[in-house]
Amino acid sequence: MRIAGVLPYNAPDPRVESARQLAGLPFPLMGLAPQPTIEDMHMPSIMEATDRAGRSQLAVSFTYRLWRNPSDPDDPANLKDLDPEEQAALDTVPPWPRPAWLPEFLEIMRYPRLWEAVRTSWSRDPSDYTALERQLVDHTNNILMNHYRNELGPSPGPTEDGPWQVGLSSVNAAALEIDREEAPAIEIDTDPFVYAIGAQLRPDLVTTVVIAREHLPYVRLALHTRTPATK
Repeated sequence: MRIAGVLPYNAPDPRVESARQLAGLPFPLMGLAPQPTIEDMHMPSIMEATDRAGRSQLAVSFTYRLWRNPSDPDDPANLKDLDPEEQAALDTVPPWPRPAWLPEFLEIMRYPRLWEAVRTSWSRDPSDYTALERQLVDHTNNILMNHYRNELGPSPGPTEDGPWQVGLSSVNAAALEIDREEAPAIEIDTDPFVYAIGAQLRPDLVTTVVIAREHLPYVRLALHTRTPATK
């Protein structure tokens, strides 16, 4: 989530609108299994496609705050390395009133996050484009493009195909724990910055996980049904 400009003091908490958008879905949403080192931020990224027949695709991604030392929340090791500009922006308190929820959001920005780490993708009309392999590649490249631009060096503006992107040839067979049971999966374990894994939940539904390699030592790669389907 990005917040820019001056928000009125009565601006609604975006988590409320997100919860409304995701209410009553006929398919489950997956998340990382609860564990001490991660905290669900309840700020989903929602991508939707519609046509004349209604909703045709929906992808929901969840972000987590990372605790390197969950036994001591005040341990500086838990904090993200901020540059001076970022630090100043977070430390500055404006003279105008802010929404009650905003300081909490800003405080979270001081910590490392697992950006859009777990995605659940539903397709009304499954195709080659919506296949698990394609979805895992797309999720991986989306994280690389948005969070590793400095390291990868793509040109400014829209990002075209480049040597930094992963492809279908990088996909291998794997296994993933889902709701405490091992499930067939596929993985991408060739990129130097991220690790990715995904599984087919049903013909119209896949889940994919992309996590920075620097955070892998702190995370147990296991999923659970975060939000059950509404029947």
